[in-house]
Amino acid sequence: MDTMLVPPWLEPLLNTPFFNVCRIHGDAARSECNMFCLDCNGDAFCFYCRSSRHKDHQVIQIRRSSYHDVVRVAEIQKVLNISGVQTYVINSARVLFLNERPQPKSGKGVVAHICEICGRSLLDPFRFCSLGCKLVGIKRNGDASFALDAKNEASAMEGMSRRSVSSRHHQEEELREGSQQDMYPATSSPPASNTRRRKGIPHRAPFGS
Repeated sequence: MDTMLVPPWLEPLLNTPFFNVCRIHGDAARSECNMFCLDCNGDAFCFYCRSSRHKDHQVIQIRRSSYHDVVRVAEIQKVLNISGVQTYVINSARVLFLNERPQPKSGKGVVAHICEICGRSLLDPFRFCSLGCKLVGIKRNGDASFALDAKNEASAMEGMSRRSVSSRHHQEEELREGSQQDMYPATSSPPASNTRRRKGIPHRAPFGS
């Protein structure tokens, strides 16, 4: 496989099982293996393994939607050309699926867009339903690529510079990262009450005549 079309870490990523409990940090709160290192190209690992073993490496985090592995577009497009792959918005975050999913039962009516590889119905006029199907399409036809061109690389770098610490924290709260402990419901401040600005004046019952 031409590494100019497909990076060497992509197939291992697509074949890696995620969300198993880490053998080293199994008793910790964030012990599910939902991260993948593009430099080491090995097994999935957890939050704590990243801090100790992959601190300065290129790491992407895998999420789940309806029991299927997804990755945020904002994260994967920095290292991969995802053109032609259908994306979805889940919990306000745009994501795409790593691999082909079972085809749902077809309803009545004509499907306008389908995946070229597995035939899955698509929402928009894309060629593939997932990164896995795009990989198959490249191997079969050679008319697509995962390589970033100069324009995409510049856009990715610009996107990275725009991201702030607060936005990253906000995104981490939105999409399921594996363990239930990582889900934080959004909270809002209670509305200010006018009755608390001054003490109320006690009212006495009127005297009888």
